[in-house]
Amino acid sequence: MKWIVAALVIWAVWFLLRKPAAKHRALRDRAEARAVLGVAEDADADAIRAAHRRLIAGVHPDRGGSADLTRRINAARDLLLGRRT
Repeated sequence: MKWIVAALVIWAVWFLLRKPAAKHRALRDRAEARAVLGVAEDADADAIRAAHRRLIAGVHPDRGGSADLTRRINAARDLLLGRRT
C-alpha cells in the first residue's frame, strides 16, 4: 500500500512540475518546418509535397542518408500539411 501511495505522490509531483505545452510552440515549429523544407510561408500543399520529395530523395536511409534527418523532414511535412502522427 505504501508503494502505491509513493507512486501516486511521485506522479503528482511530476504532473505539477512538468512544462506545460506552450501556445507559441506551434508557431515556432511551423517556422522551423518551413525552414527545414525550404518553402515560403505562403507555400501551398503541392509546393510542400514537392520540397519533401526533393529532400527525401537525397537523405533517405535506404540511399545511405540519415534516419534522423529523414524523421525531421517527414515531421516538417506532416506539420505543414496538418497531418497527425
